[in-house]
Amino acid sequence: MIRRFYLLVFLFAVQSAFGQCGIEQKVFRAGEKLTYKAYFNWNFIWLEAADVEFTVTHTANKRAYNFTSIGTSLPKYDWLYKVRDTFRSKVNVETLQPWFYHRNTSEGSYRVNNKYHFNYSDSLIYTDTDNSDFGKAMDTIAFPDCTFDVLSAIYYTRSLDFDHRKIGEKIPITFIIDNELYDLYIRYLGKETIETRTGDIYKCVKFNILLVEGTIFEGGEDMTVWATDDRNHIPVLVEAKIVLGKVKAFLTDYQNIKYPLSGWLGKGE
Repeated sequence: MIRRFYLLVFLFAVQSAFGQCGIEQKVFRAGEKLTYKAYFNWNFIWLEAADVEFTVTHTANKRAYNFTSIGTSLPKYDWLYKVRDTFRSKVNVETLQPWFYHRNTSEGSYRVNNKYHFNYSDSLIYTDTDNSDFGKAMDTIAFPDCTFDVLSAIYYTRSLDFDHRKIGEKIPITFIIDNELYDLYIRYLGKETIETRTGDIYKCVKFNILLVEGTIFEGGEDMTVWATDDRNHIPVLVEAKIVLGKVKAFLTDYQNIKYPLSGWLGKGE
């Protein structure tokens, strides 16, 4: 369940000044914390399944951001499918390109402990992986400029500028997951006002995500994301089709965001 959520969230919606990889980060700051509740659709019933947190901190020299996301299944479901997931990414403050990525996930009987070191001088990723299905391995993978891990891709795409995009326009992105490189894209769908499960009403930008076909997703543009239509670009709702049904994630709390949340319009009646 949590793994589905992270693949859901890896692509989200900088301003007019651009740096390497087409952005200059202006949408979040160190200290930001976002909290989500994930739901799984089972036989027409939406089950509250997991809590997920995303936090941002600076390294001591402030040359890098540390991104951390922790996903935990609700205790009442641990007997059925216990999940304890941690994702960490250390990235360049200016470009958000990753220097180091660590995924440590425990989902039922499935275990993954992957570490990626990004060497930009040689354009190589040095991987050290341990997977309960395939065992331990070390590898070297050549990668192009502007390649992201799943976690850094979330923050990178939050920094994209949608103000001058045409409806239907595709925005490409390259990322690595499970030792494979993928060239995917976002398709911008315009703007929409929505009310979430918590009753909060938001002005949003809306877009679809091209998904990777595999054991979870069927592939295609089966994920939709709504992010606040303000300078924060905070994802507030994510929906996706999966092989066994649907999954949704709702923003439930935010702390220390960089700007006032002008995309929030209040509570519904």
